[in-house]
Amino acid sequence: MIEKICDKDTWQILKESRKPIVLYGMGNGADQIIEVLNGYGLDFADVFASDGFVRGQLFHGKKVLTLAQIEEKYDDFIIVMTFAVHDEKTLGFVRELSQKHKLLSPTVPVSGGGLITREFIKEHDSEYDEAFSLLHDEKSKESFLNVLQFTVSGNTDYLFSAMSEKDEVYSGILKLTENERIIDLGAYNGDTIREFLDATNGRYGSILALEPDEKNFKKLLKNTDGLQNVVCKNLGAWNKDEILFFEKKSSRSSHKSETGVLVHFASVDSLVGEEVSFIKMDIEGAEGKALDGAANTIRQYKPKLYVCAYHRNEDLFALPLKINSIQPGYSFFFRHHPYIPAWESNFYCVYNEKSTAGI
Repeated sequence: MIEKICDKDTWQILKESRKPIVLYGMGNGADQIIEVLNGYGLDFADVFASDGFVRGQLFHGKKVLTLAQIEEKYDDFIIVMTFAVHDEKTLGFVRELSQKHKLLSPTVPVSGGGLITREFIKEHDSEYDEAFSLLHDEKSKESFLNVLQFTVSGNTDYLFSAMSEKDEVYSGILKLTENERIIDLGAYNGDTIREFLDATNGRYGSILALEPDEKNFKKLLKNTDGLQNVVCKNLGAWNKDEILFFEKKSSRSSHKSETGVLVHFASVDSLVGEEVSFIKMDIEGAEGKALDGAANTIRQYKPKLYVCAYHRNEDLFALPLKINSIQPGYSFFFRHHPYIPAWESNFYCVYNEKSTAGI
């Protein structure tokens, strides 16, 4: 795989450049990126935000400027984007901005530590190659490589090349029917359930939705009120039934942690008493553990799988390899949906009994 990665690491590009580094955006993402920059002996010259967010604010002791002020101050500079975006308008602005100025969007892991660099890929080269070999179609392979190129380089052109709409997945890959028996792990406020219902014209067999964050769970209950055969549980997904610390953020980024509040986690295998046809996992880095906890269910029912692959550095290779070890015979599809950074990069897996012939 390493031979397919053409660009230098984001941080190496920044280190070799003599241009001022200008941050676009503030907040936790910027704090993380500043920490990595400092680890490479780098600092940023200024920070800017959208005009409506400036208002004389300071960030790390620097006055937050507008883009126009940055362009007036510097003849040339590198923009380092520090926040996530997925709405069409802002994505369009970022694309225009990247054509006007050098713009990088560094990747720092949502869960776990370390960075995806050329060295990281080299260390796991055989695992990347094996995961790549599992991909079923050319679009999956192209998307996989584009996402990996972006993750290394921070060049958003790769992500724009990889983006596809999720409607294609539900209708063309997963082919959801009106009788699906669904398990939604990391149900958040019911947003993905709404996607399921849109894809099946509101028809389904049953839905079991797990959400460990208490505030998100209340929203989930409100948003699924009145739906038949929907069971919501205030639980996290894990490899076994256990009480663990959980960091509540009342958002998608709530996750299992070393500190926080105690929350019940459970395995899918302990919750399932009947056939399952579709499992979705978006659980902030716990996907590997949840797959272990769903191994018997996967082997018995061979459900369609929708597994997020962007929370941990190793997800791009570790998750498909784990699924394949649990139950050979799945066809693996990889898609990246409109988002910067490479969030909403997912594996979609459909069991193909013919592919296990002779095993």
